[in-house]
Amino acid sequence: MTITGRSALDGPQSAPTLKRVLGLPSLIAFGLTSMGILSVVAVYGAGTEISDGHLPAAYLAALVAMLFTAHSYGQMAKHVPVTGGAYAYASRAFGSPVGFMVGWAMMLDYLFLPMVNFLLFGLYLNSLVPVIPPQLAVLLCLLVVGLFSVIGVAWIKKMNIVVVAASVLVILVFLVLAVVNAPDLSLDNLVRPLTLGEGGVAPVMAAAAIVAFAFLGFDGVSTLSEEARNPQRDVPRGIILSTLFAGLGYTLFSVAGSLIAPEWRSIVNLDAAGTELMQRAGGDVLMVVFVIVNLGGLVLCGTAAQMSVSRVIYAMGRDGILPGALSKLHPRFRTPYFAAMLVSAVSLIALVITLEQAVYMINFGALVAFAVVNLATIKVVFFDLRKRGTAGAMRNMVMPLMGFAFIAWLWTSLAWFTYLLGTAWLVVGAVIFLLRRKKAGGQVALNFDDGMVTEEGAVPVGAKPGERKDARTPGN
Repeated sequence: MTITGRSALDGPQSAPTLKRVLGLPSLIAFGLTSMGILSVVAVYGAGTEISDGHLPAAYLAALVAMLFTAHSYGQMAKHVPVTGGAYAYASRAFGSPVGFMVGWAMMLDYLFLPMVNFLLFGLYLNSLVPVIPPQLAVLLCLLVVGLFSVIGVAWIKKMNIVVVAASVLVILVFLVLAVVNAPDLSLDNLVRPLTLGEGGVAPVMAAAAIVAFAFLGFDGVSTLSEEARNPQRDVPRGIILSTLFAGLGYTLFSVAGSLIAPEWRSIVNLDAAGTELMQRAGGDVLMVVFVIVNLGGLVLCGTAAQMSVSRVIYAMGRDGILPGALSKLHPRFRTPYFAAMLVSAVSLIALVITLEQAVYMINFGALVAFAVVNLATIKVVFFDLRKRGTAGAMRNMVMPLMGFAFIAWLWTSLAWFTYLLGTAWLVVGAVIFLLRRKKAGGQVALNFDDGMVTEEGAVPVGAKPGERKDARTPGN
């Protein structure tokens, strides 16, 4: 059974719609680009230190935990196949006020995630070409990402696949060279980082809480439901597979790092551990190739994040919560270009903030969305759609609860400053929602046409109630 609908979701049949051009490979590539396979280097030093050299074990623990939340996103993408991601899912499960607040929290994540990539791009390009000031590089990356966001997924999907392939190749070459040039290659040095150390489970799980944030971005695949050719089948698979592949990539990189530097305390600069490890394994050539590929990955990771947030804003504009102009699509590319240009304008903040400040902002919004989507899966799939039984209870109750529990635990790793900023952001969002609802004269947000449910699959987006003979409402 699947919940679908139109109304505010789709507008008139003659209205322009997003292009359905994405297949499963493109969705997986989008998810991997959103997470950034080479982003493992950003937390390598901190994760290795906290886990006392058992970073691969921490990544495996984080992967297993994040797969529960990825599963919940996949379930909701299957049963609510519309753009908007967590905003749409929360609206369907808990109503328009909760849906808006979750969408508003998501925007905090998605607005600042591109800025993190812009700032990292500036730092890496400046290290490669010192004559280019970091701020100039940030502005250059911002403009390119803004252009790519307007061009749309039909063009970007090919570049995503190229960058993902290049990133995987870099990791594989690094792994081979780490084995060849390992100072002390042995089975013990290969297996030990994948196990618990003398400190037991505590250091590994503490590191898992840090490296779990490397998985932020897989949820971006859920915002592409209206651009996927077969959203109910491919979007859930794209979410799960991109999360799995990213986790395996992170683990392989960290295993290679432990081979080339079995004693992690020998790493001179833990903050720049990635480039140091590359240089140890393959010299300056591999280090430069790594930086170049990483620069391309940062551009497309920023593009993926900006495309995701522009589609959330587009959905909110289409539903009347935000100004309707934000739901306009480009006449040629059929992308939400007004929303994309707004995000680019906001991203100019990257010129005046630090990388640490941007990171503070993204964690709060992501964890709000992750927590609510786990709960929405239980509400919509287990209770509303009655997907129960032994297997149904495991998929639609137990697994989302485990995902929620892990996300709740991650909340304990956030700094007090993150809570302060997040709360202030939510207060602003609540005021905006109340003002927009007052102006609209009633409830605003996603309207699912009485929660249409079918036994054979979704009524295609845009279909009207009554077009399927077997349509019925939940509980009948």
